[in-house]
Amino acid sequence: MQITVEPRENFNVLHLRGEFDTFYCPALQKEVDSLIAAGVNRVALNLRLVKFINSTALGAIIKASKVLGQNEGKLVISRPSKFCRDIIEKVGLDRVVPIYDTDEEAGTALLAEVPEAVREGDDEDVLEDETNILFSPTDAGKVNHFIPEDQRSGTTNPVHGHAFATNWRGVGRMSALDAEGLRFLWNGGTTGLTAFEMGQMLSLGTDLKVKFRLPLLRKGFCEAVVTVNELEERTDGVKLAASFSEIDPETRVAVQQYASDMAYLKKELRQATGEE
Repeated sequence: MQITVEPRENFNVLHLRGEFDTFYCPALQKEVDSLIAAGVNRVALNLRLVKFINSTALGAIIKASKVLGQNEGKLVISRPSKFCRDIIEKVGLDRVVPIYDTDEEAGTALLAEVPEAVREGDDEDVLEDETNILFSPTDAGKVNHFIPEDQRSGTTNPVHGHAFATNWRGVGRMSALDAEGLRFLWNGGTTGLTAFEMGQMLSLGTDLKVKFRLPLLRKGFCEAVVTVNELEERTDGVKLAASFSEIDPETRVAVQQYASDMAYLKKELRQATGEE
């Protein structure tokens, strides 16, 4: 496989050509590390000329996305070949690394910023990225204690000029979802909280109202209440696991079906690529 770097204004495109298998995973990581060292943290991975990709390579893409995210950047995929698109969508990787049909669309997405303070009526916009999750503690006292007042209400969004929502909500990044609960990452957004303060605000046993999309199965939003049962403080924020404590039957069935389908598709991928 060959990798060519194409500099664009404010982001770079990595053009991959050939078969992307286990052998070439270190090459991708080396290119990403080099870009970060050069101050580039927004990257589009062009897979137009990649005719084969295996599960280890998909893992390398996830790792590259995480590394860029830890450096306040982002990774997206542009112009994937039919084989790559089919595999990526079947295993749900596009929920973590979005796909775009052109390098230009990928660049627009890379340069777009989603404000952490979310306005009422903005749910659909924020949740267009299906890896996003909206959350807020059911105990408003926690928000009042940890989030500055000008982040909660009565202020104007300096980007859009609209009033912020009365009720504060955070925007996290979903990392796992199954019938029992979900996992997500939160970097604190614009709150200025340290990882320790985030951990205090979202401590074990905290109930959260959450809102998220469920890809492939239903349109609109899923809503539930979850209880935090695992929390890990990281240099870039906090990682949480939470179990469903209040969820309507229809949503639970949809989540169960989604988890079952993803497990089946991942097994099929391993078999198709000889990874089993």
